Amino acid sequence: MDSTTQLTTRRTDLTGPVRTFGAQPVPGPGEIAHSSPDVYDPAPSARTDRPAAARSAGSLSARAEQVLEGNWTGASTVPSRGLYPHQWSWDSAFIAIGLRHLSPLRAQTELETLLDAQWGDGRVPHIVFNPSVPLDAYFPSPDFWRSSTAGRTAGAPRTVQTSGIVQPPVHALAAWLVHQADPGLSRSRGFLARMYPRLAAWHRYLLHRRDLGGGGLASVVHPWEQGMDNSPCWDAPLARITPAPARSFRRADLDHGAPEDRPTDLDYGRYVRLATDYRDGQYADGANEFAVEDPAFNALLIASEHALARIAFELGATGTARHARAARLTAALVERLWDPAEGMFFCRDVRGERGSSLIPERSVSGLVPLLLPTLPRDIADTLVRTACGPHFGLGDSAPLVPSYDLLGEAFDPHRYWRGPAWFNTSWLFERGLRTHGEQERADTLREAMLRTADATSFAEYVDPYTGEACGALDFSWTAALTLDLLHAYEPPEDGDRGTHAGPVHSTTSDDTTGMFETSDQGKGGDRG
Repeated sequence: MDSTTQLTTRRTDLTGPVRTFGAQPVPGPGEIAHSSPDVYDPAPSARTDRPAAARSAGSLSARAEQVLEGNWTGASTVPSRGLYPHQWSWDSAFIAIGLRHLSPLRAQTELETLLDAQWGDGRVPHIVFNPSVPLDAYFPSPDFWRSSTAGRTAGAPRTVQTSGIVQPPVHALAAWLVHQADPGLSRSRGFLARMYPRLAAWHRYLLHRRDLGGGGLASVVHPWEQGMDNSPCWDAPLARITPAPARSFRRADLDHGAPEDRPTDLDYGRYVRLATDYRDGQYADGANEFAVEDPAFNALLIASEHALARIAFELGATGTARHARAARLTAALVERLWDPAEGMFFCRDVRGERGSSLIPERSVSGLVPLLLPTLPRDIADTLVRTACGPHFGLGDSAPLVPSYDLLGEAFDPHRYWRGPAWFNTSWLFERGLRTHGEQERADTLREAMLRTADATSFAEYVDPYTGEACGALDFSWTAALTLDLLHAYEPPEDGDRGTHAGPVHSTTSDDTTGMFETSDQGKGGDRG
């Protein structure tokens, strides 16, 4: 039985209450009944002044909803049913951000399922394995990671199999946005009260166990942890790693994707060697051969620290300490990773042969810090100029944000994170543009993302020039973030803003707001 059949079987054999997007969900134990549907589906307007993209939003929303329904397993959402048949950490965070518009309950469940697999030391594993999926459907499989035995010292769970590495910490931000979608439901279920200690432990792990460079920033110890698996930023650090023999593993990803679109066999051999050594060292941090401070990973940690402060305030604390920590991390990010001459952030190789040094490769990771509301204004302005300049061509040659320097020697428009544009990083940059008042550029990027998602059947990633679909189709975070962008549109009332219709977002300059203010703010409980 293949992985798709396995997942279909699991969806039809659920023992709990079945919840669908299009119908009112049956409340499970301890859940409250809703008197109105959980579905948000912007209906086409009869107004002739509404933009064409907005008039077609209903059909695009319905198709995005179908993708998420098709990839739902009963407790979480797979990124795609063939290529990625398990639960991925940062995927689930982005998926929850979109799911909150359809069903805040399912968005909460998405994050709860992930954090149920958290390790005792605080780490949130990058994969939570579905036991009904055959071992050969994905590599590295549970028998490679051996989490329950090799991870015992680090507190790996006994009842579920996971990987031993992590992914970017988007989760607190996702939890806060999910809470905002229906505060009444969230409070009745104790959602934030249960999430907060787990998220705090997750951040504590990163800030203490992963400060391998001693400068206050978290390091990734494997390219998969940063999420941009084969970015050219890793080429120099990986060159020091002896690859595992090709005969020692079988790449299941090539069963579902074109080899020219995927990481090379040499890259994979090095990934496997790093993961093997980490596992054989009982997943202990500190002696890792590969250790890199990445700007996007740390920017998302900072954004989530701000979100944790909001959560703490909601639960009755002040949140002041977390805002202060986020400010210190932002200062460390600028001090250690900002290059004013190049106009962007760069990765820092903590284990470099000549000591700690910046890696001179321009990646979308170096643009993601724009999402931070406390980023100095001159740096924010410079990042926008860099993104719109020749190296990334945003709004000119590239409708979405390329994952790598268009002029770089390693650029490849189809090979995973070496050039293609991805929806999650473009969404983060769109948030950053709005946070810093670049409304026109944000609107242009938003419309380009919606057009591309529509034209490519929610592709995993696309050619940055042509928008040609690459990787998996019906990709969950593409569908989820499409829903989030659609939900940002609010049609004007009569007499409101004349005949112009467009996205509505807060652009407040308050240190604790920016990207955390959404169109859900102030509408708490309207689905309950």
